[in-house]
Amino acid sequence: MSITDHLSATDVILDLDAPNKRTVLQFLATEAANRLGRPEGEISEALQARERLGSTALGRGIALPHARIEGDLLPVVLVARLRRPVDFEARDEEPVDLVILVVWPEASPEGFLPTLSEICGSLREPQVLRRLRSARGADEVVALLARPSPEAAT
Repeated sequence: MSITDHLSATDVILDLDAPNKRTVLQFLATEAANRLGRPEGEISEALQARERLGSTALGRGIALPHARIEGDLLPVVLVARLRRPVDFEARDEEPVDLVILVVWPEASPEGFLPTLSEICGSLREPQVLRRLRSARGADEVVALLARPSPEAAT
């Protein structure tokens, strides 16, 4: 299973204008809820509950908010590039401008951790981050995230 099984150009939001972390999460929760046909509040609460455990900011301007949701549904992966970086309470104190949301069905836990791991692997390369930040289109973002990380080849 690959990230491209759950991510297409329609799942990429370029230049999202949001003033803060809460607004970013709310926007992404609404988008995920629309795709899943579920109440936005359910997705939003699951994301907020995860954030209360600790920030999902990974550092270097990246956040990976994620939650598992009750029910038999398809996984949702959304990528948002923010117009202006926002404070996401990252350990390195850098504001976040790249957010990748993962909402996964509780009923199908297989694939959840491998997907998070694949996303993290894709984001380890500084040139990938640079290209994500300058991508001109959603297809380019998907192609960059779909590339296997060098660690996968070893």
